[in-house]
Amino acid sequence: MSSTPVYIICSPRPLVGKTLLARLLSEFLLLKDGAVSSFDINLKEPSLLEYLPRITETADVMDTYGKMQLMDRLIVDDGVAKVIDLGFHAFDEFFKMINEIGFLKEAARRGVAPIILFVADTDRVSARAYSTLREQIPLKALITVDNEYVVRGELPEAMDLGRVLRISALPSFLKTYIDRLTFSFTNYLRNERDTSTELHQWIRRNYTSFRELEFSLLPQRL
Repeated sequence: MSSTPVYIICSPRPLVGKTLLARLLSEFLLLKDGAVSSFDINLKEPSLLEYLPRITETADVMDTYGKMQLMDRLIVDDGVAKVIDLGFHAFDEFFKMINEIGFLKEAARRGVAPIILFVADTDRVSARAYSTLREQIPLKALITVDNEYVVRGELPEAMDLGRVLRISALPSFLKTYIDRLTFSFTNYLRNERDTSTELHQWIRRNYTSFRELEFSLLPQRL
């Protein structure tokens, strides 16, 4: 059985597609494993809780009690993957916290595998934040997300050194379609008979990328 993954989807910038990625990943894990625990740490951005209320709970890292409650949930090797949609407002505080408490070392000791999915952008704030994470997170566990809807062109050179997860851009009319609160990626795959549609192929491609990422990153235990 593999270590329990904790996917932390983050960016210091708003509106870069974090919640979309968290939705996709949460639905993929639910389909694959039958269970997932997702955490919504957002203020004003689109809320993961609104899209996936049955598997998502809110969390807070701006006070000690909230931090302790969240860490207690994340540090458990229970075989249930965790997905964190980390709002830009909490970016600095969250990574300051996990550095101060030695979260990465404790996670490794307990059979938990943190995976940082950093959604790239080309601004200076993102560049500084990525540089800070490079000093704190092992390169193997730090994945750059190239959301083509946000980064229209080549990734910044510094963010293209390690593993990159590419999310292709959808046409605007399809993006509007999947932004509906009632939309489910997995249900679309199950119910859409025409597997050649652009949206069907886009969802399958992302699900396949998640599976490959999981296989390549999570240590296996005999």
